[in-house]
This record gives sequence, C-alpha cells and structure tokens, in this order.
Amino acid sequence: MTGAATARTDHWNAQGYAGAARFVSDLGAPVVALLDPRPGERILDLGCGDGALTQRLVEAGAHVTGVDASPDMIAAARARGIEAEVMDAAELTYERAFDAVFSNAALHWMVDAEPVLAGVARALVPGGRFVAEQGGMGNVAAIRTALIAVLADEGVETTLHDVWRFPSPAEQTAALESAGFVVESMELIPRPTPVAAGMETWLAVLAAPALAKLPEERRAAARARVADLAAPALRDGAGNWTADYVRLRFRARLETAA
Repeated sequence: MTGAATARTDHWNAQGYAGAARFVSDLGAPVVALLDPRPGERILDLGCGDGALTQRLVEAGAHVTGVDASPDMIAAARARGIEAEVMDAAELTYERAFDAVFSNAALHWMVDAEPVLAGVARALVPGGRFVAEQGGMGNVAAIRTALIAVLADEGVETTLHDVWRFPSPAEQTAALESAGFVVESMELIPRPTPVAAGMETWLAVLAAPALAKLPEERRAAARARVADLAAPALRDGAGNWTADYVRLRFRARLETAA
C-alpha cells in the first residue's frame, strides 16, 4: 500500500511503516468487502506494501500476486508468504492475467495516472473488475497546506502535485472511462483518522517524499514546524492528533470487446 511508483528513491521502510501507519491496512476492510474476493480468482494487489491487507485476499481463497515499487516492502510481503514482486505501477507487464485488480492507499502515490490505468486495463480479462481506495480531493488538506508553507519558507516552491494525486470523483471517473472502464460506484468519504504515533512521526513516514525536497539535515526541523502549523486544526487539547483523511473508493469494470 505504498506507491513509490514514480519515485526514483525508495523512501519506504517496512518496519517504520508498520509502526506508524498500520491503521492504513487496518481500515481496509470496506474496500476488501467491495472487492468481494472469491476462491480461485486471480487477483493483482497493486501497491501491496508489506502485504498485511493482501493476506486477507489470500485467506478468501484467491490466487494473489502483489506488486509494489519498494523493494523493502516487497521483502516484507514475501516474508508473509505472499507472491510478490518489485514493479513500477506505470510499467505493469501483465496481459489478460487477472480477474480483478485491487488497490488500497496506493493510487494517490501514482501521480501519472494514465499509464497506471492503462496497465491495469491490460492486466485484466475482459469484464474484470478494478476495486480501489485512495486519497481523494481534500485528503490531508491541512497537513499539505502546512507542508507547502514550510517548504516555501525553505525556498522550495511546490504544490506537492508531484508527490500525491488526490482526484475528485469526477476526475477519477473520467480517467477510468478513458482507460476503458465502466464505473459502477465512486464515493468520496471523509474519514478523520487518529494518529497515535503523533504528527512528526506521520510526517517522517508518510510525507517522506515531500520532505525529501529538503537536504536531510533540515528535515527534522521542518517536520516540527509543519506539526506546529497543523496543530490548531488537527490536535486536541489533550495532545491527540487526528489526520484529516478523505478517501475515494471505487469499483469499475473493464469493458468487454464489442
């Protein structure tokens, strides 16, 4: 469930991710239910991360292959016994190999959506389904605003559109339709999410590609400043953090040939 699909550097560490962001897979049950995996089905988990959620598909009896651009995450997935390989999501090599493609919390890291969706379409059999959840329009808006402000103070002008893609339902529907899919459901879901590890840890793990725009020696101070800016919106009086997550969940089906 990491993306890193367009990154040249692997920012992901499986152990750190599990410690700071296990909630990502723990909250994945609704998208698994939307997929409705069946025994014997061939399913591709796109951006499988360390395989924690992939295991649920395997337990349903499906034949699952996981792909992720992070070698460290793939090593962790394989340690769980999952068939997984390192692969850039924009360069999928499969042809009519899967009944379904599943993805949780990964597509928003794949900022160039067109080749990713084209690869998903190639990987599916005609009529195959694509079920995913990702960050949607408004996702972590307060955190992103704080990041952009702190980076600007450091002399880095950015919109962070090169780090994350958080589309609206209309934008994602249009992208899927252009790739040959019929969209069966598309839902934008506000989901305020407690961050038990704290905002600076969240930033260190889940905003690492954004902070990598700074020299390493300046990143710790930048994380602290981002947390200070976000605190009035996202931290309660007891010091508890809640990230302003907004998820985009969809189910689409590849059109069959005429």
